[in-house]
Amino acid sequence: QVQLVESGGGLVQAGGSLRLSCAASGRTFSSYPMGWFRQASGKEREFVAAISWRGINTYYSDSVKGRFTISRENGKNTVNLQMNSLEPEDTAVYYCAARNTLRVVTTTNWDYWGQGTQVTVSS
Repeated sequence: QVQLVESGGGLVQAGGSLRLSCAASGRTFSSYPMGWFRQASGKEREFVAAISWRGINTYYSDSVKGRFTISRENGKNTVNLQMNSLEPEDTAVYYCAARNTLRVVTTTNWDYWGQGTQVTVSS
């Protein structure tokens, strides 16, 4: 059974930083892309960042580019999201996702999802 478990969420003041981690189990995701999405209250789930299977290519939404950094540790089957210069607009539940195919997409058409971790940024 595939499992993605996020950790590292919490409450932070605007301008602060948080580091999210996602641990994958049940299969090896080192050959496939992994990503992060978020869903604010009352809004649709949206793409945040993704990373190719070897970690060479990274993708970011315009709203987080330059502030967030995605990385992966294939030996540990984990993917991380370093979030700096956080803004109240970043408040959301953040979800880890994985795909069964090599192509990265920014839609929610991913195959596996974690339960999510809450990130709250106070002004």
